[in-house]
Amino acid sequence: MEYRALGESGLKVSTVALGGWLTQGRTISNEDTKRLVMRAQELGVNLFDTADVYSRGESERALGEAIKGLRRQEFVVATKCFWPISEAVNDRGLSRKHIIESVNESFKRLQVDYIDLFQCHRHDPETPVEETVRTIHGLIQQGKILYWGVSEWTETQILEACETARALNCIRPISNQPEYNMLQRKIESAVAPMCVKQGMGMIVWSPLAQGVLTGKYKPGLPPPPHSRAADEKTSTFMSEYLSEKVLQAVHKLEPIAADAGCSLAQFALAWCLRLRGVSSVIVGARSVEQLEENVRAAEVTIRPALFARAEELLAEALA
Repeated sequence: MEYRALGESGLKVSTVALGGWLTQGRTISNEDTKRLVMRAQELGVNLFDTADVYSRGESERALGEAIKGLRRQEFVVATKCFWPISEAVNDRGLSRKHIIESVNESFKRLQVDYIDLFQCHRHDPETPVEETVRTIHGLIQQGKILYWGVSEWTETQILEACETARALNCIRPISNQPEYNMLQRKIESAVAPMCVKQGMGMIVWSPLAQGVLTGKYKPGLPPPPHSRAADEKTSTFMSEYLSEKVLQAVHKLEPIAADAGCSLAQFALAWCLRLRGVSSVIVGARSVEQLEENVRAAEVTIRPALFARAEELLAEALA
């Protein structure tokens, strides 16, 4: 396993992280979650990503049970808040009230005394950034949070958070968690450069485009049984990746991955890790076998010419 600093902080994270968005507490049992976490740790994974909103707290609960008994220094827990958890008017956003209450509830579900990386799941236009920054700074001073970051913020919002933190002499964010993969490259023009400029590492979600970049979904054929796309509970976010045009393009990538001596999934993960500023990619494995294959992407060395060839092919196929 390779480890990279998360931005300009001293925190080292594995280049492949295990996430629980659509799996833990939702489509796999707590026993399977524990098996995955144990195997991930054996493989060198130290970053485990979740959020309070994932399955209404069940993802955090499943992860909490899985990490219980592990040596705390050996893993990094990343969780988030922003989205509503209940109908209560204040149980949402990035206000002082919601952040503090969310962190305290996450402690209970995760069964931990502190959160390594606390992330603002989205930008909150209704709360002054100063309030959010001061609140997180206070939690860091109390030892409840060690580091903080954002997720899916624009470059302007990221800059405002960093400048506000500096002006208030508060601890600034060290990470951003954006969607990024070979089919979704919107961060390359402005968000990624801003993260690098501000010393923030990126933890990429959906690096396999919800599994489409594994090659399991074939043009002209229905989704395989028991796959994410075949499951009504998990296919909601996949529509943009399941068009015939996209599947045809992905199918053409497989020979390039074969030339690189790896699977298409490993090629796609390694492609994300090539971007300056990316510290880790989050995989949402549902089996130990999937996890083991994905983790091997950390060991893959791919010639830049093959990445360029893949990008040209996708540009032509998706034009």
